[in-house]
Amino acid sequence: MSKPKDSLLASSGDFSLVLGGPLFNLLRRARLCDDAMQMLYRRLTFFVAICWLPLFLMSVFQGQFFGGRTAVPFLLDVDLHVRFLVAMPLLILAELVVHRRMRLLVSEFRERHLISDIDLPRFKAAVESAFRLRNSIIAEVLLMVMVYVVGIAVVWRHYTALNAMSWYATTFDGESRLTPAGLWLVLVSLPVFQFLLLRWYFRIFVWARLLWQISRIELCLMPSHPDRVGGLGFLSGSVYPLLPVVLSHGVLLAGLIAGRILHTGAVLTDFKLEVATLIVFLLCLVEGPLLVFSVQLEKAKRAGGRDYGRLAERYVRDFDRKWIREGASAGEPLIGTADIQSLADMGNSVQVVESMRIVLLSKDAILLLAGAVVAPLLPLVVTIIPMDELAKKLVAILL
Repeated sequence: MSKPKDSLLASSGDFSLVLGGPLFNLLRRARLCDDAMQMLYRRLTFFVAICWLPLFLMSVFQGQFFGGRTAVPFLLDVDLHVRFLVAMPLLILAELVVHRRMRLLVSEFRERHLISDIDLPRFKAAVESAFRLRNSIIAEVLLMVMVYVVGIAVVWRHYTALNAMSWYATTFDGESRLTPAGLWLVLVSLPVFQFLLLRWYFRIFVWARLLWQISRIELCLMPSHPDRVGGLGFLSGSVYPLLPVVLSHGVLLAGLIAGRILHTGAVLTDFKLEVATLIVFLLCLVEGPLLVFSVQLEKAKRAGGRDYGRLAERYVRDFDRKWIREGASAGEPLIGTADIQSLADMGNSVQVVESMRIVLLSKDAILLLAGAVVAPLLPLVVTIIPMDELAKKLVAILL
């Protein structure tokens, strides 16, 4: 059952994706977080201190910070530094951004009268269900199990770890063994990071599930609404608070590619498929949940086209009868009559209905999300184009 406070929030439609779950409650008890998602610098310091700092200290103690007999010293492990000093802080920052900018989106369904009084209990039940899922202890335990069983044992070991002697793994009698720093990386640092990442996937799933349940309710959409999506335009802004999450993925990919270029001789163009796949995945992840309203939007557009077409036909016939067929009274002036403005307003309303979109996606949002993935990769262009040649091309473009 949901907590009394959650039930109260559900009644008002106030819903935050990030306030809840065992980790949130643990951070709040440790005074690293509060109900407003403040204390951001404390959380950033805490996670960097447990994920990156011990690796730095142990690599120095082991003599593998820079140089030595290892092919990949700690200082030159670009993927590691990008992961824990850039991508992880972005995931933590995203919590504050999402809480501030998405918390009141659900309440807009009621504020904009999109939910009828008859369907209000179903709406409240959907929000309460989202609260329970967001706060689930079982869900976060399963995420942690997935981190160790899949994230570390499979993904990191076979696809992410470098196949070279490094600061975290040495070769003894032909067998690769983790160093003390490597053990901390595998048992603590990487699991913490992967848990934070998977928890974002889970949160977006909670959001998508909530939107899907709301889309099963017959919404009171207005085909003539100026936002051209029946009054659901406020939902289009839900993708922008997730930009830090998208950017963190771009940073992760850039760090991984940089490490491969630096230590294995790969080139940037070898990773075109990975870049394209990540862009498509993130677009589906962030924009996909909004597509659940397309069925109702298409239905509302068809109904609106029919209703406003009939209304326009009636008005135009009356206007024609009055002003064209000389049906107006002899003393009524044409100049300044409100009939002309009403005719123009009717035409504008019909155009709004005809231009109504049946998807909440926008080209600007898609380009922005794709740009957030590609932007961290731009510094790597210097690995395939010399800096002086790149500067000349930039000057030619600008001047």
